[in-house]
Amino acid sequence: MSEKIKILYVDDEEQNLVSFRANFRKIYDVYTAISAEEAFVLLKDVHIPIIISDQRMPQMTGVEFLEQTVKLYPDCIRLLITGQADIEVVIEAINRGQISKYIQKPWDWDKLSIAIDNCVTLYTSGIELKLKNEELQKINEELNKFVYSVSHDLRSPLTSILGVINLTKLMPELKVAETYFEMIEGRVLKLDTFIKKIIDYYKNARSEKVLDQIDFKTLIPPIWEIHKKQNNTINFELHINQEVVFLSDYYRLGVIFENLISNAIKYQKPFADEKFIKINVDVNVQRAEIVISDNGIGINDIHLENIFKLFYRTEDSLNTEGAGIGLYIVKEAVEKIDGEINVVSKPGEGTSFKILIPNIPNS
Repeated sequence: MSEKIKILYVDDEEQNLVSFRANFRKIYDVYTAISAEEAFVLLKDVHIPIIISDQRMPQMTGVEFLEQTVKLYPDCIRLLITGQADIEVVIEAINRGQISKYIQKPWDWDKLSIAIDNCVTLYTSGIELKLKNEELQKINEELNKFVYSVSHDLRSPLTSILGVINLTKLMPELKVAETYFEMIEGRVLKLDTFIKKIIDYYKNARSEKVLDQIDFKTLIPPIWEIHKKQNNTINFELHINQEVVFLSDYYRLGVIFENLISNAIKYQKPFADEKFIKINVDVNVQRAEIVISDNGIGINDIHLENIFKLFYRTEDSLNTEGAGIGLYIVKEAVEKIDGEINVVSKPGEGTSFKILIPNIPNS
């Protein structure tokens, strides 16, 4: 049997207290007090979720009493019983959050019972919400620790493994095992890339938007230098028209370029004679227009509306090293900085992503 909800009723008329206790003692754990002073003494020793008070009392009115309980016991639900003459005071008390509900005198027992039931529902819902929030906060803290562990405790040994592999490449006596080391290196790089994408996804989802002064001429080339090692036969063309100050989120723009450049390299046609990736950036005081295009394998029309979904992969991409998370991160990053992204693609001819990012005034 669940514990009864505790209710406190404060009234300066003893007969009202007796009647209240008689009507509700079977449903609730009823406490009564004949004055606000007596009620405060009781509340100091007993946690009572529902506090009900009459308005007209000699030393302190019901609104004054309940106003003080807001500061001392903010989680409690307050109900006021009042006459018609005090209705303006009641409305003001509701507006200021001092009471949740009120009942007019002479009260109807059924209406009063419904009002108390509603107060109990409000209280239990508030407690459940508070517990859920505490649970979510705990989960968030655990998630923060997990991502920190992924970022440091997992990537650190991977970096060490790659370092050892690079050392073995310099040792002639291990030449016979070079193929195996390259296979190990490929698997480690794939795992490291996936871990970095998890971190990017987490940081993009959780961090606030930050305004930085963006110079696209210094932002893009280092990203290309890192990724061109995947395929050094690709012709890279970069055209930037930026004569104004551009303010946006540096981290998220980096994530966008890194993933789209990596994809453009990854999904090139293996035996094409001339492979290219072109990036055009046109910046003005309102926005930056970014177009990243390639002449790779392209995307079938039936997949275009799904490519930004998490873990979605087309039949052509199943033979590559992708994980189906990069374009999802790109879309999320673009939306976080209030931009928009569109894609046009033809199978066998290539793909073009167009991104519009607003230039945020530094106010």
